[in-house]
Amino acid sequence: MKIIKLPYSKVPIFANRDVKYIAEDPALRPFYKYPVSLEGFRQAIADKGKEAVDRVTLVKVMRAQQARVSNSDSVMGNIEKLLLPNTFTVVTAHQPSLFTGPLFYIFKIVSTITLAKQLATTFPEFNFVPVFITSGEDHDFEEVNHLHLFGKKLEWQSGEAGPVGNMKTESLAQVLADLKTVLGSSDQANELYALIERTHTSNSRYADAAYELAHELFKDHGLVVLNTNDADLKRVFAPLIKEEILNQPSQKLVNETIAQLEAAGFPSQATPREINFFYIGEQFRERIVLDAGSFKVLNTNLVFSREEMEAEIDNHPERFSPNVVMRPIFQEKILPNLAYIGGGGELAYWLERKAQFEYFGLNFPVLVRRNSAMWMDGGSVKRMEKLGVSVDEVWLDSNELVRRYLHKNAEAEFTLREESGALKAVFEKIAERTEKVDQTLVKTVWAEHSKAEKSIEMLEARLVKAEKLKHETAIQQLQNLKEKLFPGGGLQERHENFMPLYLKHGEAFFTMLLEQFDPLEKQFVLIME
Repeated sequence: MKIIKLPYSKVPIFANRDVKYIAEDPALRPFYKYPVSLEGFRQAIADKGKEAVDRVTLVKVMRAQQARVSNSDSVMGNIEKLLLPNTFTVVTAHQPSLFTGPLFYIFKIVSTITLAKQLATTFPEFNFVPVFITSGEDHDFEEVNHLHLFGKKLEWQSGEAGPVGNMKTESLAQVLADLKTVLGSSDQANELYALIERTHTSNSRYADAAYELAHELFKDHGLVVLNTNDADLKRVFAPLIKEEILNQPSQKLVNETIAQLEAAGFPSQATPREINFFYIGEQFRERIVLDAGSFKVLNTNLVFSREEMEAEIDNHPERFSPNVVMRPIFQEKILPNLAYIGGGGELAYWLERKAQFEYFGLNFPVLVRRNSAMWMDGGSVKRMEKLGVSVDEVWLDSNELVRRYLHKNAEAEFTLREESGALKAVFEKIAERTEKVDQTLVKTVWAEHSKAEKSIEMLEARLVKAEKLKHETAIQQLQNLKEKLFPGGGLQERHENFMPLYLKHGEAFFTMLLEQFDPLEKQFVLIME
């Protein structure tokens, strides 16, 4: 394996705000509390240590959830440590994507595990627990019901509505059968399929299946998986649920921050609502809105007075589900957390939240950009070498790659830039002479130049086409290379699933990521077979 690490500024596919946050651009500094550094964590430990966290309830919930999966001494040891005041978490989160979904699901978790280990080495007087939140409260089924595997799209049709995590796993039968066919019959494939099949048929609820799969993949590394859609955890959160629903502070606070970000040149990510909670019922998750002094649940007959709403939160906090604006508040309320590890889009949401955190009396965590990576298989590496494509060039779009290839390998010069320049010089002289005779004819001269220029462009296009025919095989290989490394024109990590790499390398796939990922290093990781 060859490992190349690149500054994110050298990887043109990332968003402007993402790159600027990683580079600690001063324009974004007012919107977060701590620098992403070991010194930043030292400050965060001191600040979070002063904050009251209901560790007893948290550990009780984690123990109960772990009781449903295979025992892991490293995981249970981390859970018990959370009772101690010198133990903190570092957290990432993701919706329960089908069979883990895209690669970055795995990258998030690995980044979190490696960060916890690094902090433990730097601050041995404290304990650091990596936590992965996968609750399934969202109802965006289309976002999580599919994955791409070996060029095929596997899709789950559940026929249900409401929170994804509450859906029944019995509807997974067809997609499991499709998965078995696609994976093949090698020993590694049979072993991997058995794990996925067992975790998704032994649990009746999808949230529990996704929980167990993540646990099984990373239990040896002490990862604590947490389903936050829990009545006890929501009860801890209840005072803040009341504050948000009854007094609606977040919309104003977040909108003010969004305006400041926009003034600094960064567009908004979220649209805060007057009330940033959903109400969960049987087969539905619907927004709560304020209407003429009453609280209504959209698309239902449920209506609450202020007193009734307060009582409902007290008696059934599990029925209240935070949206993207309140979810960070929920996470930080229930956990002794130091950092959130996420992708650029996620951190953009968090950058809108600092004032909101201050209002709710919660410490704003360190915002850590997860590792991003590209895994180049041996075939792609050989193809790059054969075609003369460098690591710096691989980010170029297909047309530019083809142009550069033709320029390097053409048997004769096929561009007419020199001739085009010479033509313009000729017409400039003609225009100069014409102006002395009759100024009104100058426009006619340049009109004739435009016609001639178009003729040259047409000739050049024919020359390029003829040259492309000579290199048709190589050009097709270039295009195939781009599609392999950037499926659909995007990053590999946002499209491909981890299973092909796992089938090829087994546990060595995870080992490689754990060895090479360091979110504090702030570099893109290129792994070349």
